[in-house]
Amino acid sequence: MPPRRAISGRSQEPRQRFAEEVRKLRTASGTSLRQLGERLGWDYSLFGKMEKGETLSSPDVVQALDTHYGTSGMLLALWELAARDHTQFRERYRRYMALEAEAVSLWHFAVSVLPGLLQTAGYAREVLSAGGLKDEELTQQVDARIGRQDLLEGKDAPHFRTILSETVLRTALRDGSAWREQLEHLAEMSARWNLTIHVLPFSAGPHGLDGTDVWFLRLPDARTVAYTENAYRGELIEECQSVEQLQRAYDVVRDLALSPAESRKFILRMLEEAPCDPST
Repeated sequence: MPPRRAISGRSQEPRQRFAEEVRKLRTASGTSLRQLGERLGWDYSLFGKMEKGETLSSPDVVQALDTHYGTSGMLLALWELAARDHTQFRERYRRYMALEAEAVSLWHFAVSVLPGLLQTAGYAREVLSAGGLKDEELTQQVDARIGRQDLLEGKDAPHFRTILSETVLRTALRDGSAWREQLEHLAEMSARWNLTIHVLPFSAGPHGLDGTDVWFLRLPDARTVAYTENAYRGELIEECQSVEQLQRAYDVVRDLALSPAESRKFILRMLEEAPCDPST
């Protein structure tokens, strides 16, 4: 069933409504994407992605648009509604997503799949389709996963640290071009000011998080909660003793992992080894 629309004909889905308004304001002003980029100082492709609903961008960009169009904070208000809309995610993730949006810092360990915050659309599509999603639901979940990455944008973005098992980087996509794009994106993200990437090599041996993807969220009230997940279920853990036990295991894994500089070199080596032609 298609989403309900208001009498105005505009979408009532927050992310789509924001994209519609951004596009409407630009077209009404008679400005091209390239002209808008030149006037505001951002690459014009960013505004194209915003109008397609591929990204919400950051509050700084939206504030600049509000000022440019003289909309008195209307766009920023729509952006806030879209950023806080968790109905786009599957039910079992919504409580976690609400807490993630509030987090001041995040720590993560990946067993076999890159975290959604670092995935390209091509990677997300192949991974989610392997999990059984298809058609409209697949597209919706890919869009939701990519849109979630706006969390890392802006001057107030939380710091994100992730430890990637070497398995993650050795499990290539079937689509060679998409895999190269993912590795390039990972190398680019490893240079971000608020992002730290470690690689846990096979030589580290067994450890306490074998088989367990885990997230830790540091919340504004100084609490830390954990979230563990596999392909079939996820569990939000808020009980202090259980969170502490997981954190101790995480600290051990972090000590075994390569440094951020060594990890970046590892990723770049993987990129060099990746075939340029998907047919090779």
